[in-house]
Amino acid sequence: MFKKILVANRGEIALRVIRTCKEMGIQTVAVYSTADAESLHVKFADEAVCIGPPLSTESYLNVANIISAAEITNADAIHPGYGFLSENARFSKICEEHGIKFIGASAEMIDRMGDKANAKATMKAAGVPCVPGSDGVIETFTDCKKVAKKTGYPLMLKASAGGGGKGMRAVWKEQDLKDAWDSARQESKAAFGNDDMYMEKLIEEPRHIEIQIIGDSNGKACHLSERDCSIQRRHQKLTEEVPSPFMTDALRKKMGAAAVKAAEFIKYEGAGTVEFLVDKHRNFYFMEMNTRIQVEHPITEQVIDFDLIREQIMVAAGVPISGKNYTPNLHSIECRINAEDPFNDFRPSPGKITTLHSPGGHGVRLDTHVYAGYTIPPNYDSMIAKLITTAQTREEAVHKMKRALDEFVIEGIKTTIPFHRQLMDHPAYILGDYTTKFMEDFIMESED
Repeated sequence: MFKKILVANRGEIALRVIRTCKEMGIQTVAVYSTADAESLHVKFADEAVCIGPPLSTESYLNVANIISAAEITNADAIHPGYGFLSENARFSKICEEHGIKFIGASAEMIDRMGDKANAKATMKAAGVPCVPGSDGVIETFTDCKKVAKKTGYPLMLKASAGGGGKGMRAVWKEQDLKDAWDSARQESKAAFGNDDMYMEKLIEEPRHIEIQIIGDSNGKACHLSERDCSIQRRHQKLTEEVPSPFMTDALRKKMGAAAVKAAEFIKYEGAGTVEFLVDKHRNFYFMEMNTRIQVEHPITEQVIDFDLIREQIMVAAGVPISGKNYTPNLHSIECRINAEDPFNDFRPSPGKITTLHSPGGHGVRLDTHVYAGYTIPPNYDSMIAKLITTAQTREEAVHKMKRALDEFVIEGIKTTIPFHRQLMDHPAYILGDYTTKFMEDFIMESED
């Protein structure tokens, strides 16, 4: 087992990893930018190393500084969390070259699944259902027109190196294809330094349902049930739940088997998710694979009483998995609390937290790195907390979330707490009747 793990991340996920390491008797090293010097992950780690100024490229994305921090503290492993370098094949490879275990996917696996066009081709070879579309990267607009004609409208152009909704364009008719092609490529080039595009049939009224998987170094994989991530704004998830209100036992069995097949086909090692689009007829199609821990992993932990970070560490140390597939026996909901103003188009709201009162009680979990007096820097993602409620039924979990949101007080900045409170009262949400289009019609009601 590892003696010391450096956590190459910040905020709540860094603190989350540090907590499990401490429970396992493993020493921890936090890294931080000058903007994060007062963050809780820095305070609770055994050691902390400043790796640069606030700009991510000079700190949390600075591979040389992170490797140097690992070497001077004698860390024998690095946990990358999510975001930043968690799916960076070069970083994974450099860790290996320096004799430091990367607690995540290998460079080869990240390359194979990180490029969405390659991932789709790999999943087709594995026999996993995929959305109809191009067989890989589309080289020219002439080829684009041919594939569009074969695929049929509506369709979706996607950046092969994309993520977070960048480089994506829905196209409903042929005359809009050229503008969509040009603008998507331009956006992708600016965001990722790569303008490769591929195409998929646009699945109407879809749900975004992902399957959590774990694979070990022996090529064995298992799944830990699903998460419904359909409530999104600009392709960014706002809230998630498990089990999905749309799920049936038969569908879970099929989707779980497909996810395990995908993981074992590529001999995947570590925690990951296989993400699917599910249409209104419960047909499911592979969308992408995330080769890292997900933001929303706590709801899976809650319903099956399982520490996913611990399992990541165990697998990275060479311990085989049990091979057991899991079915949720409770219901859990996560609300992402962002420093944003939901009454002003979710505009970011960095600044100093003057007052903070955390909710509590049975079945309430709060993952956060902030506290009263903490100043939220403007340099990073706006998520500051994850509020999770767990109960015997979905109805109870919703009621528990309403109560917890009412107790959750953050002053000094704007947050998305009012949005989540209104969401919990929305008739469609209460019924579990929502798709990825839900937020297009959602209007915040004034609190006056």
